[in-house]
Amino acid sequence: MYYYLYALRQFRNFHGRARRKEFWHFYLINIAVGLILSLLDGLFGTINPVSGAGMLSVVYALIIIIPSIALFVRRIHDTGRSGWWLLLLFVPVIGFITSLYFALKDSQPYENEYGPNRKHLSW
Repeated sequence: MYYYLYALRQFRNFHGRARRKEFWHFYLINIAVGLILSLLDGLFGTINPVSGAGMLSVVYALIIIIPSIALFVRRIHDTGRSGWWLLLLFVPVIGFITSLYFALKDSQPYENEYGPNRKHLSW
């Protein structure tokens, strides 16, 4: 939960680096919250029959989009690449595979142009 809240607090920070641990904790909790909100949308009947999206889920997605992008940019920085690589997500299949590779790749073990390796810094 700490990493989730930390990522939310860092929503304006597109600089620096984010470890794999920070990235995956945030996204796993994000998925869990999304599933719970989808269930609540179903229970409360707030699902739009045309789009299939629930009101609670859409509001949550709008709130979480900027922190998610910022965290993903910092994660890409941790692999030594520019955050502009995030735009690959707009390329079907290849973009997803490449982005997944960046999310799974280990941090550069040394300081890069985006900052020091956060593995060796204490939380």
